[in-house]
Parts: sequence; C-alpha cells; structure tokens
Amino acid sequence: MDAAAKKIHIEKAHNFLRQYRDPESRELKKLSANQFMEVWSHYDKDANGYIEGTELDGFLREFVSSANATDVSPETLTDATLCELKSCFMEAYDDNQDGKIDIRELAQLLPMEETFLLLFRFHNPLESSVEFMKIWREYDTDNSGYIEADELKNFLRDLLKEAKKINDVSEDKLIEYTDTMLQVFDANKDGRLQLSEMAKLLPVKENFLCRQVFKGAAKLTKDDIEKVFSLYDRDNNGTIENEELRGFLKDLLELVKKDYDAQDLNDFEETILQGVDFDKDGKISRKELTMILLALAKIAPEDEQ
Repeated sequence: MDAAAKKIHIEKAHNFLRQYRDPESRELKKLSANQFMEVWSHYDKDANGYIEGTELDGFLREFVSSANATDVSPETLTDATLCELKSCFMEAYDDNQDGKIDIRELAQLLPMEETFLLLFRFHNPLESSVEFMKIWREYDTDNSGYIEADELKNFLRDLLKEAKKINDVSEDKLIEYTDTMLQVFDANKDGRLQLSEMAKLLPVKENFLCRQVFKGAAKLTKDDIEKVFSLYDRDNNGTIENEELRGFLKDLLELVKKDYDAQDLNDFEETILQGVDFDKDGKISRKELTMILLALAKIAPEDEQ
C-alpha cells in the first residue's frame, strides 16, 4: 500500500460514518437494525444511553466531514464552525432539549429500515407511569420482574401490529429487532430488561414529581396536590392503588435511584406504605399523598445542598 492509499485508509478508519454513505451521491444509505446499533455503540462510548459532550462533538465532526466527496479529516472542522453546527443541529433534533442525543432522536436523524424506525415512532411518550406499569404487567407474563427476550419480542410484535406493519415483518426480523433493542437498552447486559431499562425504551412524557414546585414545602398548594392525585388516580375512584400506586412509586423512586428493578419497587412500596398507609388498605388517599409530597418538598432542598 503506497503512502496516499494508506492515508485514505487511515482517514476512513477514523471516520466511522463514511462507510454508510453512498460513494456517488454522498447520501447516507438506509441502515439495517444491526448497522444502526453499530453506529449507536460507536458514538455512545460510555454506554450511558446518550451521545453527549465530546461524543457529540465527535459525531458531528464525522457526520459533516463524511459527506465530502474527498477524504477530509474530521479535525478540519473548526471549533467555531462546530459550535454553530451543534446549535443548529440540536435545535432540529434534540426534541426534549436536554443538550444530548438519545437513541430515539438519533433514529429520526439517520435513514433506517422503515419497519425498524416505527419502533421509535410509536404513540409515545406515555401519558404517565401508570400506563407504563399496566404495559409492564401485561408483558411480564411470568411475573419474574423482568422483560425477557421472548416477552420483549411479543411487545415489539404488538407494537408493529398497532402500526399496521406486521405483515412486513418476518420472525427472523423480529428476532433481529429484539436483539438490537436488548443491545441498546439492556445496560447491565444480563439479557433482559429491568424496570429502569424498559422505562428508557418506553418513556413517559414527564415525571411530574420532578417539577420545581415539589422542591420547597412553602410553595406546595392544595391545587398542586390535587393535580398529582388526579394524574395517578386514573379511574377516579378516590384512591391511588394497584398500577396507579406502582406508577406513582416508580416516579418517586426515579428521583433517588437511576437504576432500579421490580424488587427495588416492591421494597420501596413496602417502606412508603409502612410510613403513611395508616388504615393498612394498601392504597394511598389524598391525605396520605399530601404527607408524601410535603415530605418530598422538605427533603429536596437538603439533598440539593
């Protein structure tokens, strides 16, 4: 290999995205589920579920330089140009405006197999964690506290059926999609999804308990408490129970724990109910919810300090 060819070879190796562009048109080729996973894994170097910071800078540099017909090093993009590019890019693709790219946002950016893309475009985010817990109960068919590969495959099949694309998907494709989703969302690599991992695949519109109003007891009004109660009391029967209760506790648990499983939620439920469920009915009334929210508002400023 002569020096010029070697230089091109090295530059191609440095620019991971170049291999996915059409050599003539320079457009990105349609990615399979596996190829999308390769791109995601390459740029999410710390495997935390986001492309952010230096990872995002690296992705943007290579995204732009790979579009050039001639082999240009990603480093030729100046810092000023990168900063301007990042601003425009994030405005277009950072839907939740958190300053980083998650897998769903990357899926909107890269051309992919249409059916696989549907898995990132289903009717979501969910309205609340109550809906999430209902779906969890439906697909955790063996009540193991995990969504295993076969249960995940059933979930994805129903998802595509809802999107009216099921006839286009073979069993082999479903297995490929299931494997890809596990690679993306199974953070601890145990071959199944725990609660916190499934929550990333099936996000909720907002954890209402993260709002600023719950971070200072003086600001908490009766109206705030009523909003929270109605958010979780989905059947309007005057108590928060069953999946409603577990949805509320999931949101509460997320305030203090990033990675959690079904056992963590069960333990948390036991602890919370011991503290506030004075009538021992396994449900939360308005009065009991008020106690929890006032305690949360009181604790939050201390935690921040």
